[in-house]
Amino acid sequence: MGERIVKLPDVGEGIAEAELVEWHVKVGDLVREDTVLAAVMTDKATVEIPSPVDGEVAWIGAEVGDKVAVGAPLVRLKTAGGDTDAPAPEAKEEKDETGPAADEAPPPAAPAAATAEPKPQPQRAPAPRAPAIGAAPRPPGEKPLASPAVRHRAREAGIDLRQVPGTGPAGRITHEDIDAFLRQGPGAAPRPGLAPDDTVEEIKVIGLRRRIAERMEQAHARIVPITYVEEVDVTALEELRTRLNADKRIDRPRLTLLPFLMRAMVTAIREQPMINAHFDDEAGVVRRFGGVHIGIATQTDAGLLVPVVRHVETLDIWDCAAAVARLSEAARNGTATREELTGSTITVTSLGALGGIASTPVINRPEVAIVGVNRMAVRPLWDGREFVPRQVMNLSSSFDHRIVDGWNAAVFVQRIKALLETPALIFMEG
Repeated sequence: MGERIVKLPDVGEGIAEAELVEWHVKVGDLVREDTVLAAVMTDKATVEIPSPVDGEVAWIGAEVGDKVAVGAPLVRLKTAGGDTDAPAPEAKEEKDETGPAADEAPPPAAPAAATAEPKPQPQRAPAPRAPAIGAAPRPPGEKPLASPAVRHRAREAGIDLRQVPGTGPAGRITHEDIDAFLRQGPGAAPRPGLAPDDTVEEIKVIGLRRRIAERMEQAHARIVPITYVEEVDVTALEELRTRLNADKRIDRPRLTLLPFLMRAMVTAIREQPMINAHFDDEAGVVRRFGGVHIGIATQTDAGLLVPVVRHVETLDIWDCAAAVARLSEAARNGTATREELTGSTITVTSLGALGGIASTPVINRPEVAIVGVNRMAVRPLWDGREFVPRQVMNLSSSFDHRIVDGWNAAVFVQRIKALLETPALIFMEG
């Protein structure tokens, strides 16, 4: 019988450690070559670690949520061959009694075995059950069960015990039942099914949720944001979009508002190129990009992902729509590649129908701007003679104030507003 230590491989250029996000095996499992043992997550992607040989899992070296260095042992396998790797480090033996220390420990002497038996512990009194506040009063003539002390207390408080639900054995009324009845108030009607819930659930922040938390923390700590909100009349845009979608063609996807916004952003960025940039605050360098790579914030079951539509300046309305649909679906079903989830130069975020009136979107560091789309609604607008119903939405956009001045941010948003309110200009500019 041999052993094989499976170590965390080099999972990417410049990656020194990765977070263990999922175990696919446990101690005692039999695995075949190429069986997935675990999944680790880096800043770039989630990587599965396969077994290099057939064997039995004898030891695991980390728990879900732990950071594991490249080259550190992950799993020890018992193999049928005679090759034996170096033993796993002792640092993790405390976490798993099935590790090498447990396997090699000598059996205890007879007296020690006797003392190793668990000592009988005094039984704690069971926690008092929640009073059955919703129980119905006893029928007339039925005598309530209660101790003399409880009866005395009820008389002192002027409480009719026949109206007090009992939670003790055989429906006996306890002091806790009296307390609950007093809290409920005299004459209060019973409320079925209402009882306090004192449960507390601890949820470990791991994987993608930890990555999101870290990025949000970095953004809050290092970026000085300014948020600019502008109202946009999208009535003409919605009429155009509806007409274009009515002309169904196999080679054209359904249009949403997003492709029009993306094309409008390309035009506005030409006039405000500093918006399409990354700021390396550690090096004190702004990297301004010629290509417009728009990240689309997408909510998935695993958390928020940002797939990237690259070189939007080369795409028309329908190309943008097709790219957004494809990448959003890939993000939701977990098939998006590392390249499709990195490299954005500016981000769009939208909560759709839940978008609210305004928001303060958080900049996707190291970017310097993010455009937020709020909910569309019909509102009365003054046309110079009277109020008329118009389809209106707000754009809530945040900018890194260290790089983008308030004036430039306003000019950028106003340009997008003008293009969306007169959508023919989008095609002329494109």
